[in-house]
Amino acid sequence: MTEQHNNAHLAVSLMDLTSLNTADTSNDIKQLVESINPQLGTPAAVCVYSDFVDDAKIALAARELNHVKVATVTNFPTGDAPLSDVINETLIAIERGADEIDLVIPYKALIAGDENTVLEYIQQSKKACAAQAKLKVIIESGELKTEALITKATNLTIQGGADFVKTSTGKVAVNATLEATKVMLSAIKQSGKVVGFKAAGGVKTVADAKEYLALTRSILGDDYLQADTFRFGASSLLSDVYKVLEK
Repeated sequence: MTEQHNNAHLAVSLMDLTSLNTADTSNDIKQLVESINPQLGTPAAVCVYSDFVDDAKIALAARELNHVKVATVTNFPTGDAPLSDVINETLIAIERGADEIDLVIPYKALIAGDENTVLEYIQQSKKACAAQAKLKVIIESGELKTEALITKATNLTIQGGADFVKTSTGKVAVNATLEATKVMLSAIKQSGKVVGFKAAGGVKTVADAKEYLALTRSILGDDYLQADTFRFGASSLLSDVYKVLEK
């Protein structure tokens, strides 16, 4: 196996195959699941809007891909919903069968200096997830911009008890970057806790993925590169990965 093959093989196993388009239909979700080729590798999860969690579960079951988790988003994409709505959204998603909840923090509040609100959203969402779903927290690093704010958001995520910290929604001008990733991974290392990391938005090729894998390896070690602690949120990465693996 070439290094490129190894990276492609690893990338698919760490992928949250994502469709979060406002025009998505049940059919789009079915097609998303149908784009998985188990002979070339299966993603860790598919990530869809809450309305489509059922569709994703049914489509995965029909293909005997029950080991693939279903993730959904809350407070997405602007991070502006009242906390009561976010908790309601979370509970409904879990009832629909979501295995993972990707929460957008109220990042504008953090930019304005309000850490307590951010912490409360994370803690209450974690409580709502209980033992039923993993909580992944989107800090929207491209909007936070500074190293200090990205570190702060990562630390609040860890403090709030989240299972993962995630860069981005994929819906703003700047999404995952290696610079923000380095800051976030360093904060995780500094904390001494085992908290997962997810790079989302803009990771489109095996070559892109390789850089994130190498950076994570250098900061947190090889063991971090498994689905329990590392993910890519991506929509177009799968086709590039399969192209490499088909060779």
